[in-house]
Amino acid sequence: MPIQQAAVIGAGVMGAGIAAHLANAGVPVLLLDIVPEGAENRSALAEGAIAKMLKADPAPFMWKRAARLVTPGNLEDDFDRLAECDWIIEAVLEDPEVKGDLYRRLEAVRKDGSIVSSNTSTLPLKLLTEGMPERFRADFLITHFFNPPRYMPLLELVAGEKTRGQAVAEIAAFGDRVLGKAIVHCHDTPGFVANRIGTFWLQCAVVETLDRGLSIEEADAILGRPLGVPKTGVFALLDLVGLDLMPKVDASMAATLPKDDAYHALRRPFPILEKLIAEGYTGRKGKGGFYRLNREGGGKVKEAVDLATGDYAPAVKVSLGSVSAARKGGPRALVEHADKGGQLAWAVMSQVLSYAASLLPKIADDVPSVDRALRTGYNWKFGPFELLDRIGVDYVAARLKEEGRPVPPLLEKAAAAEGFYRVKDGRQQYLTVGGDYADVERAEGVLLLSDIKLKGERLAGNGSASLWDIGDGVVCLEVHTKMNTMDPEVFKIIAKAVEIVPKDHKALVIYNEGSHFSAGANLGLAMFAANVGAWPMIEDMVAEGQKVYTALKRAPFPVVAAPSGLALGGGCEILLASDAVQAHAESYIGLVEAGVGVVPAWGGCKELLTRYAQDPKRPKGPMPPVAAAFETIGLAKVAKSAYEAKELGFLRGSDRITFNRERLLADAKQKALELGEGYRPPEPADLFLPGPSGKASLAFALRDLYAKGVATEHDMVVASELAQVLTGGPKADFTEAMNEDDVLKMERAAFMRLVRTPGTLARVEHTLETGKPLRN
Repeated sequence: MPIQQAAVIGAGVMGAGIAAHLANAGVPVLLLDIVPEGAENRSALAEGAIAKMLKADPAPFMWKRAARLVTPGNLEDDFDRLAECDWIIEAVLEDPEVKGDLYRRLEAVRKDGSIVSSNTSTLPLKLLTEGMPERFRADFLITHFFNPPRYMPLLELVAGEKTRGQAVAEIAAFGDRVLGKAIVHCHDTPGFVANRIGTFWLQCAVVETLDRGLSIEEADAILGRPLGVPKTGVFALLDLVGLDLMPKVDASMAATLPKDDAYHALRRPFPILEKLIAEGYTGRKGKGGFYRLNREGGGKVKEAVDLATGDYAPAVKVSLGSVSAARKGGPRALVEHADKGGQLAWAVMSQVLSYAASLLPKIADDVPSVDRALRTGYNWKFGPFELLDRIGVDYVAARLKEEGRPVPPLLEKAAAAEGFYRVKDGRQQYLTVGGDYADVERAEGVLLLSDIKLKGERLAGNGSASLWDIGDGVVCLEVHTKMNTMDPEVFKIIAKAVEIVPKDHKALVIYNEGSHFSAGANLGLAMFAANVGAWPMIEDMVAEGQKVYTALKRAPFPVVAAPSGLALGGGCEILLASDAVQAHAESYIGLVEAGVGVVPAWGGCKELLTRYAQDPKRPKGPMPPVAAAFETIGLAKVAKSAYEAKELGFLRGSDRITFNRERLLADAKQKALELGEGYRPPEPADLFLPGPSGKASLAFALRDLYAKGVATEHDMVVASELAQVLTGGPKADFTEAMNEDDVLKMERAAFMRLVRTPGTLARVEHTLETGKPLRN
């Protein structure tokens, strides 16, 4: 049956977060918890959880209105309402007795065909269903979300012997298409897939760091980015999840793992961990953990604990030859290096990767499932088998043998073949547990640019951008600079797209598979030009950006932008210039130029003015669109989801949202094909701007902000130039129309005046050095 109404039982961090994400996807959800003893408000726990989430940062809700879809209640007064639900998710204490009592109550009220699942991360399904009737077993499975549920893509599914195949298929499809999750089917084994390997990795890293006498800063620098692991590394990650959780997870794994499992050899007391927990240093949720912020003297000094003494000292920047070598040579260069960094990396990763290879097919059916679990559950850039290929399976196997250590049979097969992955006939293939190769299959409706690239050459491209034929007459423009920033070489490929698409194709999609759509203009290039006084070079870049963005907007074919992650500054402006946007739900969109001391100059000002003026829900007249754009651009507002982007006007009401990142390109392509039927480019808009009277009104409000200390000295300079652009300049009259090109000229002139000011140059330099805005 389709899932139209869901319920979550347990309003703790995980349960509430799952409920919020269901609401993000537009699903009404009932959130229930126990009645607190002596409470006047019997649903206080669920109501309190919703209120807390509305204030949390990062926010569990993609937009505040989503909270309206979560109905709070309690397990006494509202239990019968579970009969209305199609999917009931249990997220209560990790206690089999507590869960069993709840399941028996559930079985008495739930409707036929409803699905019940547990969010357990440790308890086996067999244990959870002991003594339960056949009807319950047929509709029960484990759905293990990762924390925080909105942001972590992984959803592990575990089915029992009696679980209906249709129930598993329904939840897998719903989790994929509606919730945007990466689905991994796991076997009913301790820790399932991601935590089975992830817990081993963390335990191994802590043990080896302690045994070798390295600092936590060194360990995180070695075991983090050089291996494709987030910069948190190990110890900062443990701070994030909570140090008090570590002993509980250890006890659970020890109790449930087979006696011959390699994890047992890593178990030992950690006096430093016990000391930190006892003193309230439980991680970020406490006073700190392995790291803390010392706020004495009004500052914020990051400190790290000494693993030998337990004392804190200012965290130090790590400089190791092995880490430097990894920047150029990758993980192989890291583990081969002779210094202590290389030794730690090999000691940890040789154990972790061997362990992963030894677990198939016990924990999952195939290599891609395990890699997917670690990428999406722990944010590793490469799964363990992908990492083995990057290091070299023959190298790892030979070195293990040389050290007298066992080589897992699956690793031996990979070393004797072509690794765990290969490309054949334009298709990626993986090594099966039987030693053969099979195609990596994509779910229906998934289209990846990485797969397209295996099949043929690009249509055109340079070092900054490429054009790819993605089928059915649609071309994909891929930017692949650092942070996918815009530079003159990108503009050349945009111009090329405008030239070649009408000849043999129907439409253009702007998309890439990097972490971010685009962080805007290449500030480093602009700063270099400013430092050598190459002002014409900067103005040429601004003018060329205006030219190619306008060409996209007026092209004789539909243009669909498909952002994910950051779409800031020039990245946002290309969305505004597109006919439509197919946005990943986790898109962070904004015109942030004011933060670096300039104004949007690739059409952002005129496009936002036009959006606000044409929006039937906004007030009419010449001043309301100007005031709204002045606030949005001047405050450098950033939408923290695609839904918020609609509220701010960066996306239209008709723009679509995709929850699953892997489905974004296919959805954007479909939108482009729909627009292609009888397509006509949009007519240039006329703008009726208020002129000097409007600027005076904005200046009055700005002086008030300055007097209150909200606006800084240079904010006043930037805002004055922004006001000049948005109000149309000294000759504007709201009774006479201005065209788009007139506003573009003002954007360019204001940008060039600002970029020459010391205040703006200081902001750009500070942003490049720190990644943060300067308040000067």
